[in-house]
Amino acid sequence: MMTTDVVTLHADDSLEDAVKALTARGISGAPVVDDDGRLVGVLDDSDLILSEARVHAPTAVEILGAYIPIPGTIKRFEEEVRHALGRTVADLMEPDAPYVGPEATVEDVATAMISQHVSRVPVVDDDRQVIGIVSRGDLVKAMSRDE
Repeated sequence: MMTTDVVTLHADDSLEDAVKALTARGISGAPVVDDDGRLVGVLDDSDLILSEARVHAPTAVEILGAYIPIPGTIKRFEEEVRHALGRTVADLMEPDAPYVGPEATVEDVATAMISQHVSRVPVVDDDRQVIGIVSRGDLVKAMSRDE
C-alpha cells in the first residue's frame, strides 16, 4: 500500500525549496532525511501554515500582583515562536514523527496516524532509511481493496 517514489527533504533545505518540491508533486508533506537517507523527521503542511500564523502570547492570570502563566500556554508560545522564526526545514519539521517498518499492517499504519495526529507515515528499513510512505489516501485505498 506504500508509495515507493518518495519525495524527501533535507533538514538544511530552505522553506522556499521545500514548498517548491511539495507543490511540484502536489503533496502536502514529506519525510526529512539525513545525507545517508535516514529518517530524521517529517515536514507537514500544517508546520508551514503555522510558520505564517500570528504568535499568541501565553495566557496568564494575576494573583496578588503576580502574573502566573496557565500551564501549557508557554509550550504553545515557544512552539509558535519557533515556527514563526523558522527558515529551514529543520526549524519546522517534527523530529519525533511516527514511522513503520515494511512489515507493518494496515492496522499498524492507521493506529500510528490516529494516535499521532498525522497524515502520512514514512516506511523505513532496519537502518531507518526511507523506503516508502503511506498517506491517508493510500490507507483508504488499501482498506477498500481488503473488503
